[in-house]
Order: sequence, then structure tokens, then C-alpha cells
Amino acid sequence: MAQEPASGQYGQVQGLFDRGRLVAVHTSVQVGIGIGPSAAARLSVDHRRPRTDVAVLGEALAWHGGLTLDYLHEQGVPCYIECNPRTVEPANAAASGVNIPEMQVRLTMGEESLRPAGVGTAGVGTHGTIALVLGAAAYGCSRRAVITELGRAIGRRAYYRDSAEQLTPILRDPPSAIVLAFVTPRALASPRQATRVASKAIARYSITPATIDTVAAATRQI
Repeated sequence: MAQEPASGQYGQVQGLFDRGRLVAVHTSVQVGIGIGPSAAARLSVDHRRPRTDVAVLGEALAWHGGLTLDYLHEQGVPCYIECNPRTVEPANAAASGVNIPEMQVRLTMGEESLRPAGVGTAGVGTHGTIALVLGAAAYGCSRRAVITELGRAIGRRAYYRDSAEQLTPILRDPPSAIVLAFVTPRALASPRQATRVASKAIARYSITPATIDTVAAATRQI
């Protein structure tokens, strides 16, 4: 696939549709780079153009379920770079008042009383410390980069300020501290191994061709 170069800040619009009718929508931008490189720290924004565009696309396709568009923007004007036929990382949307996961479950259960959701509150920050630490290790390639990132997290500076933790919310989920304690020392011991650590994690939950064959076989028996 070939694309023209584009400039601007990375953003994402997430829409949820009931057979072409938009029932939830949210826009956010990347403020911190995680492993991948992912938008491991996000800020909700009021980008009207992407919200309008995803609504038009979903209606034209009579889409049912989640639809996500990635874009680069300058002053809210998007240049689209990717489309995903699914809901993608909706934690920031939920924190901003648009609980897409809950609404998608209700939609899947066939609830017909879903009303169009309001736009999420702008200026809400969310982050995943583990992804940000691994990103610092992978792209900084030094212990200093990892220590700097940990310092931001502990001191609640930069994109951590007034931001909600999504991957390891220790106060709400104390066992999640185990994951943080497992990953952080490894990132410090060998920053260049960060990509391998992330790849192993992804491999454990990724759907493989064998999984698809198993589901297809089970479906044929129903």
C-alpha cells in the first residue's frame, strides 16, 4: 500500500453503529508514545470533522458495530491513514463519558432502545504506564530513557498529570501491580528487549489461523 506523506498529530475517531445509525462517537489524540508505537497516552478532543465523516461512512455502509478511523490532523482537519472495522482502545472514550464497550454489549444483545450518545468531554487524559515504559525502552534504547519515563509516572508530570491509568489501575485492581513489577525491571535491565517483551504478550492473545479454523469448524457443526 502506498500513501502520500501527511503531517500533524495522530488522532482517532471511534464510532458505534446500529445498522448505519450512529449511537456513539468519540475523538482523541495521542499525547504519549507507547510500544508499537501506540497511543499509550491519549487526550479527548472536540474534532467535529472526523465525527461527521465517520457518521457518513457508517450510514453509507449500513454498518453494524464498531468502526474506527485513524488520522493525522492539523487544527482538527483530518488526513485519514487507516480504517479498522472494529472498536479500538475505547478506554479514553469511557473516561470521557461515552462508554462504547457497554453500549456495544447492549447492541450485541439486541437492545433496541439505544439512543445516540453525547460527545465525550474534551480534555480528559488516559494512559497506560506499562506501554509508555516499554515505548521509552524501545525507542530511547537506554536505561536513562526508562528512568525518565518512570520519573514522569511517579511524579505525575507531562501526560500523566490529571490522567487516569487504564492498564494497571493499582488502586482499583491491586493485582495489576504484579504486571508492572514484572515488566519494569526487565525494561531497565535490557531496554533493547522491550519489543520482544511486547511481542510475546501479543502472541499470547492474538488470533492465529488455527484458531480461525477451529471456530469455523465449530460453526459448521451448529
